[in-house]
Amino acid sequence: MKGYRGIILIALAMAVSATATANSRDQAQRIHNRLAGVPADAATLTEMAQLIDNNQVAEAAELAMDNPAFYNVTIKQFATPWTNEAQDVFAPLNDYTATIIGVVRDDVDFRRILYSDLLYVGNASPAASPSSNAHYQALEDQHADLSTVLTESSQASQYGTPAEAVAGVLTTRAAANAFFYAGTNRAMLRFTMMNHMCRDLEQVKDTTRPSDRIRQDVSRSPGGDSRIFRNSCIGCHSGMDPLAQAFAYYDWEGEQEGNGGRMVYNSGNDAETGTRVQGKYLINSNNFPWGYITPDNSWDNYWRKGPNANLGWDPSLPGSGEGAASMGKELAHSEVFATCQAEKVFQSVCLRKPADGADTAELASMTSHFKNDNYRMKTLFSDAATYCMGE
Repeated sequence: MKGYRGIILIALAMAVSATATANSRDQAQRIHNRLAGVPADAATLTEMAQLIDNNQVAEAAELAMDNPAFYNVTIKQFATPWTNEAQDVFAPLNDYTATIIGVVRDDVDFRRILYSDLLYVGNASPAASPSSNAHYQALEDQHADLSTVLTESSQASQYGTPAEAVAGVLTTRAAANAFFYAGTNRAMLRFTMMNHMCRDLEQVKDTTRPSDRIRQDVSRSPGGDSRIFRNSCIGCHSGMDPLAQAFAYYDWEGEQEGNGGRMVYNSGNDAETGTRVQGKYLINSNNFPWGYITPDNSWDNYWRKGPNANLGWDPSLPGSGEGAASMGKELAHSEVFATCQAEKVFQSVCLRKPADGADTAELASMTSHFKNDNYRMKTLFSDAATYCMGE
């Protein structure tokens, strides 16, 4: 009887051990699938499972991110919707997406995407050009491994963009094509906030801010009713227009579709305005002739006061400046920029939105870890994969 009982205990111990191994392998496979988008090979899976068994889950996640598919699939699909108004994940590879992939791969402080002279190029012909996407299309057509072929360059050297005009991905060809084309350049601010601060204009609407910087094209009596302006229009434009003034010298020249167009930046006076400000800043000026006439590219952040102060603006920055780069830094150094990256990565890896208190606490932890690790994006992906590996 004792021998029989011993056999049972041994069998149970073996079963528990087998279950633990199976669980760690399942978790390893789930982490790899979520991060790389493809199954792990046997050797990688075994190594990841061993790391998980040794309570080295973060190391297992880092191993999964060594797979080229993490960059060629996961990060590519993560970033591509930011590059077009339709937020199409299947848009062609372009300089904006390639630069994000390079920044993530090289552990660049992610805040710099909104203000530094960053551009990643590949080894395809033709070379990267300010008037064509052919270089990046060639990389895609050749199924190039973006985890290895991309090298860091600059917009100044590749495109000849003046140093004062460069503002991270905001001045890449893809971004200019999407958000400087036609319109009034407000689209660049709106989509930057949507993509990198997880806030559309309706979510930052504040009717208590001064209206002195709202341009002439905004009617003060839409439909003959001034209350609409006071109770609605002013809520977005009072904060948006002073910030979008940073883009006053930019435009898109040529057709939006095809490879002929390029971003232009006024280094001298514009024929329509007599200043460096693009003529589009005077569109529909008869709507309210007494409105603000943009004189230059100086900007102010009116949202540092009022309810939007809770977006966590960096107190070490002045909240005003000249040009797109300094304005991009204002946005990137906000608290909400960091939390936004955590939210987006959580949804990308966990395949769902945060749903309860535990998820909220995890987002706070991810954000803190991200900031303390020099705004390294792979840290967010690792944390999210670790948290959701049991789902």
